[in-house]
Formats: sequence, structure tokens, C-alpha cells
Amino acid sequence: MTTTIADATIHHAQTVHFLGSLLTFRASAADTEGQFSIVESCSAPGAGAPPHLQADAEAFLVTEGTFEFMLGDTWRRCGPGEFVYIAPGTVHAFRNAASTPSRMLIINLPGGPHENFFRAVGEPVEFETTAFPPMGAPDVARLTSEAERFGIKILPPPHR
Repeated sequence: MTTTIADATIHHAQTVHFLGSLLTFRASAADTEGQFSIVESCSAPGAGAPPHLQADAEAFLVTEGTFEFMLGDTWRRCGPGEFVYIAPGTVHAFRNAASTPSRMLIINLPGGPHENFFRAVGEPVEFETTAFPPMGAPDVARLTSEAERFGIKILPPPHR
């Protein structure tokens, strides 16, 4: 739910669980006139996103722990305060490389496609929960189909 006061927008966030990450929507496309969205991600050890690409730009700001990012053919390890920008059409992936939960902000420009994908495939959980629900094997066919609906192409896992 969003409340508008004069020219300011106050967003009432939601949290979903997706592939071992707790995603809390901090700013949605509806809040920013479609300009961008911000999701706070808390990922379990080893959790992350498979290789994919999309038409929107994506950026990551690590706030706690350590993530490994695949950018095209290279991997980059990032800790708190490090920023990664993904240009539209760039193949990328990430995973929590720490033995404890890691956190980052995910920014998508424009807002909408990624946010709507997360909402479509994520399992709603208690707002700002820090407890990861039990995770079974993902329904890859459903994830791939839903991703395509939002302009995201999921790719096969990389060789490391």
C-alpha cells in the first residue's frame, strides 16, 4: 500500500521469499512514477540468482556480508559498500559467498519488470522477517516462463 502526502510518497513495504533470498520492496515503480524500484535482499549462504539478462538496468549495493557477481565471463567478489552496475542486456548472476546471511540493495531502472517478476514468483512472508522458510527445489519451468513474461531471460548455469 502507498500513501501520498502532497508531493511525497510513503511506501508500505512487502517481503517475499525467492530462491533463498528475502526480498523487501523499499520503493516500487508505483512510488517512483516508474523511474526505478529498490529491493532490499537478505540472502542465505550460497543463495542468489541464476545467470540471466534483461532489458532494464540493474545495480547492486552490498550492505553486509559478501557476494560474488558474474558479469559476462568474469566473477567479481564484493563486500560492504561495493557497487555493481549491470547495463541492459548484460549476462549476470550473483550468490552469497559468505557463511552467514548477506544483504544488498537491488535497484532496477526503470521500475516494474524485475519487481513484478519477484512478486509473481516470490512466496509472501512476514514483513521484514529474518527467518528463511524451508526451501525445496525450484520449479525451473515456471520461473523461466514467468521471467520471460517480464522481459527477463534465465540462462543455464555457468561453468566455474
